[in-house]
Amino acid sequence: MALASAAAANAALNGLDGTGSTNTMTHVSLHTASPGTTGASENANTGSYARQACTWNAAASSAKTNSTALTFSTAGSVAVTHIGTWNNATYGAGTYSIGAALGSSVTSASITIASGAISLSAS
Repeated sequence: MALASAAAANAALNGLDGTGSTNTMTHVSLHTASPGTTGASENANTGSYARQACTWNAAASSAKTNSTALTFSTAGSVAVTHIGTWNNATYGAGTYSIGAALGSSVTSASITIASGAISLSAS
Protein backbone atom coordinates (compact mmCIF):
# COMPACT_ATOMS: atom_id res chain seq x y z
CA MET A 1 0.00 0.00 0.00
CA ALA A 2 1.33 3.43 -0.96
CA LEU A 3 1.68 6.11 1.70
CA ALA A 4 0.50 9.61 0.77
CA SER A 5 2.65 12.63 1.56
CA ALA A 6 1.26 15.53 3.58
CA ALA A 7 0.92 17.49 0.32
CA ALA A 8 -1.11 14.66 -1.25
CA ALA A 9 -3.30 14.32 1.83
CA ASN A 10 -3.94 18.08 1.92
CA ALA A 11 -4.86 18.10 -1.77
CA ALA A 12 -7.30 15.19 -1.24
CA LEU A 13 -8.99 16.90 1.71
CA ASN A 14 -9.23 20.22 -0.12
CA GLY A 15 -10.94 18.36 -2.97
CA LEU A 16 -13.58 17.03 -0.56
CA ASP A 17 -14.79 20.51 0.38
CA GLY A 18 -14.74 21.95 -3.11
CA THR A 19 -11.38 23.74 -3.01
CA GLY A 20 -10.36 21.63 -5.97
CA SER A 21 -13.63 19.97 -7.05
CA THR A 22 -17.25 19.34 -6.04
CA ASN A 23 -17.96 20.02 -2.37
CA THR A 24 -19.02 16.82 -0.59
CA MET A 25 -18.74 18.18 2.97
CA THR A 26 -21.35 20.95 3.18
CA HIS A 27 -23.15 19.51 6.21
CA VAL A 28 -22.24 17.66 9.40
CA SER A 29 -24.39 14.95 10.99
CA LEU A 30 -24.42 13.21 14.38
CA HIS A 31 -24.26 9.41 14.66
CA THR A 32 -25.05 6.95 17.45
CA ALA A 33 -22.38 4.49 16.27
CA SER A 34 -19.64 4.48 13.67
CA PRO A 35 -20.96 5.77 10.33
CA GLY A 36 -18.55 3.40 8.58
CA THR A 37 -18.12 4.18 4.90
CA THR A 38 -21.85 4.71 4.19
CA GLY A 39 -23.06 7.21 6.81
CA ALA A 40 -24.90 4.53 8.82
CA SER A 41 -26.33 5.13 12.32
CA GLU A 42 -27.25 8.79 11.83
CA ASN A 43 -29.02 10.25 14.86
CA ALA A 44 -32.78 9.65 14.72
CA ASN A 45 -34.60 12.25 12.64
CA THR A 46 -36.89 13.23 15.52
CA GLY A 47 -37.74 16.52 17.14
CA SER A 48 -35.66 19.31 15.69
CA TYR A 49 -32.55 17.29 14.78
CA ALA A 50 -31.03 18.43 11.51
CA ARG A 51 -27.67 18.24 9.80
CA GLN A 52 -25.78 21.49 10.23
CA ALA A 53 -24.17 23.54 7.45
CA CYS A 54 -20.41 23.67 7.90
CA THR A 55 -17.45 25.43 6.35
CA TRP A 56 -13.87 24.21 6.60
CA ASN A 57 -10.38 25.61 7.07
CA ALA A 58 -7.77 24.75 4.43
CA ALA A 59 -6.03 21.45 5.09
CA ALA A 60 -2.73 21.58 6.96
CA SER A 61 -0.50 18.81 8.36
CA SER A 62 -2.72 16.18 6.68
CA ALA A 63 -5.86 17.33 8.54
CA LYS A 64 -8.85 19.56 7.93
CA THR A 65 -10.83 21.38 10.67
CA ASN A 66 -14.25 23.01 10.78
CA SER A 67 -14.24 26.82 10.66
CA THR A 68 -17.81 27.20 11.98
CA ALA A 69 -19.30 26.26 15.34
CA LEU A 70 -22.20 23.80 15.05
CA THR A 71 -25.20 23.39 17.38
CA PHE A 72 -27.46 20.35 17.08
CA SER A 73 -30.81 19.63 18.74
CA THR A 74 -31.49 15.99 19.60
CA ALA A 75 -34.06 14.04 21.61
CA GLY A 76 -31.42 13.91 24.35
CA SER A 77 -32.08 10.26 25.13
CA VAL A 78 -29.47 8.48 22.96
CA ALA A 79 -25.70 8.81 23.17
CA VAL A 80 -24.03 10.39 20.14
CA THR A 81 -20.57 8.98 19.45
CA HIS A 82 -19.58 10.11 15.92
CA ILE A 83 -19.96 12.83 13.32
CA GLY A 84 -20.32 12.45 9.59
CA THR A 85 -20.12 14.78 6.60
CA TRP A 86 -22.59 15.02 3.71
CA ASN A 87 -23.28 17.10 0.62
CA ASN A 88 -26.94 17.54 1.60
CA ALA A 89 -28.91 18.98 4.55
CA THR A 90 -31.75 16.46 4.24
CA TYR A 91 -31.79 13.46 6.60
CA GLY A 92 -31.58 10.24 4.58
CA ALA A 93 -30.45 12.03 1.42
CA GLY A 94 -27.20 13.07 -0.20
CA THR A 95 -23.73 11.63 -0.47
CA TYR A 96 -21.79 10.67 2.66
CA SER A 97 -18.14 11.66 2.63
CA ILE A 98 -16.11 11.04 5.81
CA GLY A 99 -16.74 10.70 9.54
CA ALA A 100 -14.95 10.57 12.85
CA ALA A 101 -15.44 9.54 16.46
CA LEU A 102 -16.14 12.18 19.09
CA GLY A 103 -13.66 12.46 21.95
CA SER A 104 -16.37 11.00 24.20
CA SER A 105 -20.04 10.09 23.82
CA VAL A 106 -22.61 12.84 24.49
CA THR A 107 -26.22 12.46 25.60
CA SER A 108 -27.87 15.88 25.57
CA ALA A 109 -30.78 17.71 23.95
CA SER A 110 -28.32 20.33 22.67
CA ILE A 111 -24.87 19.46 21.39
CA THR A 112 -22.42 22.17 20.35
CA ILE A 113 -19.20 21.51 18.46
CA ALA A 114 -16.77 24.43 18.63
CA SER A 115 -15.01 25.87 15.60
CA GLY A 116 -11.83 23.84 15.03
CA ALA A 117 -13.02 20.91 17.19
CA ILE A 118 -13.57 18.56 14.23
CA SER A 119 -10.31 17.33 12.75
CA LEU A 120 -10.47 15.02 9.73
CA SER A 121 -7.27 13.29 8.73
CA ALA A 122 -6.34 11.72 5.43
CA SER A 123 -3.92 9.30 7.07
